[in-house]
Amino acid sequence: MSHFPSSRVGRATAVPVLKFHTSASPLMGATVEQFNLAKRQLATLKNDPGNMAKLQIYALFKQSTEGQCTSSKPGMLDFVKKAKWDAWKSLGSISQEEARQKYCDLIGSLVTEEGGSAQVVAQAAGSGPTYKDLVVTTEDKITTIMLNRITLTHLCVRVFLGAGDFYCSGNDLSNFTKIPEGGIDALAKKSGDLLRNYINAYIDFPKPLVAVVNGPAVGVSVTVLALFDLVYATDRATFHTPFSKLGQSPEGCSSYTFPLIMGPSKASEMLLFNKKLTAAQACDQGLVTEVFPDASFQTEVWNRLKAYAQLPPNSLALSKQLVRSAELERLHAANDAEVARLVERWQSDECMAAIMGFFQGKAKL
Repeated sequence: MSHFPSSRVGRATAVPVLKFHTSASPLMGATVEQFNLAKRQLATLKNDPGNMAKLQIYALFKQSTEGQCTSSKPGMLDFVKKAKWDAWKSLGSISQEEARQKYCDLIGSLVTEEGGSAQVVAQAAGSGPTYKDLVVTTEDKITTIMLNRITLTHLCVRVFLGAGDFYCSGNDLSNFTKIPEGGIDALAKKSGDLLRNYINAYIDFPKPLVAVVNGPAVGVSVTVLALFDLVYATDRATFHTPFSKLGQSPEGCSSYTFPLIMGPSKASEMLLFNKKLTAAQACDQGLVTEVFPDASFQTEVWNRLKAYAQLPPNSLALSKQLVRSAELERLHAANDAEVARLVERWQSDECMAAIMGFFQGKAKL
């Protein structure tokens, strides 16, 4: 899995020169624990490090976790994959231990360049649990959950944001190509249970939830936005729910929340007819709270979040309970109905044909 699964890089064909600030002997290498801390430090960066730095981070991450690059060279017209492949290939045969050290050094230098202390940031980031596809950090009464593909102390605010240039690309459709021993029926039922529990966690979460949509969002990352208390978006964000295109049906309680928020016809444009909304359109229709210029997005949003985090936590939680309590039963009912319908859809020939068509279309690109 790419450490920047949805980051975009320019049409660079030259291999970037890797420069590192070394604080320990590369021969010794960083420990796995230090490497994991560095991954969490990466999530604390407030500014985009730039395409060259992203390529360096990607290459070192791949070398650290998979070893020397042995994959086939992408085609010349696939600029993004070729740039990533070139960066990884340029590391040659350096050991995974040395790559881990260089990765830690690079992340540390980026944190330091932003005026932070790599050691302090690592300690703050390390205060939360670790997950496979999430980066969870806690600082200044704000718990940040970064979707890296997408706790509980007495804190005020939970914030969701995306890694790189995208917010979230939705469900990993490749899961449908990995049929377990029990067949597609078993896969559908297991996926349904996971989805039901996942959405229930949003519905029942007692403290304020804020989505910081830093780029394009697809699928369930869009539908659950109606379960957040605030949704802030950059002006380059888009919102897409291509369910019928994939032979599927709405999720995340959107069959109930979207018509409630934007009206039946506008909701149908998204949920039935796959309309993609711009950030401005999503704001006009009530899905997004406020849109910010991309250049000032992070600064403006985080200034607000830090102010919100100073509000009395019990007052916030109890106020949210009053605002949301009347809807809880309807939301749970909508979630159950949507999951039941999706389990049927996932087992249908129509859905499987649509997903296979999706992969075939990608293969031709």
